[in-house]
Amino acid sequence: MTGSESQEQPSHNLRNNSTTTPPRDVGNVVLSNRVFYCCMAIIGGAYVILILSMLLADAWFVIEKTVDAASASSSPWKAMFFDNPVVTALADRKIQYSIWLSLVSCTLSAILSIIAAVPIGYLLSRHNFPGKRLLDAILDIPIVLPPLVVGLSLLILFQFFPFSLLARDVVYQVPAVVLAQFSVACAFAVRTMKSTFDHIDPRCEQVAVALGSSRSQAFGLVVLPEATHGMITAFTLAWARSLGEFGPLLIFAGATRMKTEVLSTTVFLEMNVGNIEAAVAVSLIMVAAAVTVLVITRIWGTRETLL
Repeated sequence: MTGSESQEQPSHNLRNNSTTTPPRDVGNVVLSNRVFYCCMAIIGGAYVILILSMLLADAWFVIEKTVDAASASSSPWKAMFFDNPVVTALADRKIQYSIWLSLVSCTLSAILSIIAAVPIGYLLSRHNFPGKRLLDAILDIPIVLPPLVVGLSLLILFQFFPFSLLARDVVYQVPAVVLAQFSVACAFAVRTMKSTFDHIDPRCEQVAVALGSSRSQAFGLVVLPEATHGMITAFTLAWARSLGEFGPLLIFAGATRMKTEVLSTTVFLEMNVGNIEAAVAVSLIMVAAAVTVLVITRIWGTRETLL
């Protein structure tokens, strides 16, 4: 064997050793994959089961009360349809007012959130500027702060000039409901819009600018149409968050019947007077409203994406 052959032989063996891998036991791999997915399903499913259990508990409570009312009535079927807690709650003028105010205030809050979230999300996504990280952290404050602190901060804010000039018309009035909802819901809309703009390719906008469009034209004609799905999602999140807001409303807007009462404060007021049936019924109304909006938005958003 020559010297060159003796030198090539070890390298050839090394190549064979590096490319040779031990045979994999297919059965062990399949078993490992099953265990992995079972663990994932158990951990994730526990939270899903908790949510469904809460909703089912509310529904079962209403069903029990409905059955009791039907059993005590001479017309069971009539009592089942007209004397159940949900129908009784809907027939209450105070709850009717809270439903109306909730729909109006949540819609206004969501619209204001989109108006503020679109430019903020666009600037955070597209540009670097001094204080960007600080601004990004400030925008998360309404999310991480306790809701009661947000309401208290709004209440203190309107004691100082120039906000004090509007305090009589805002604090503990209907505008306070919208402002309290907006102060928290907008933070979720901002995060959604920033993520939306992050996923939009900036090259299309740059091409439009290179072809002579102004920044506003490129934004309105190129970027916004691409961000429609994200705007719908942000509107939905802001609306749903506004519907469930309670802490800031209680501190800043109060819980006055037929004035600043929304669905979340109705649950609180009914619980205070011991009317658990009405509180649970209003809770189910809130769940139904939130689920309806989310489902419609998901369907509409999917349709927009397909188009």
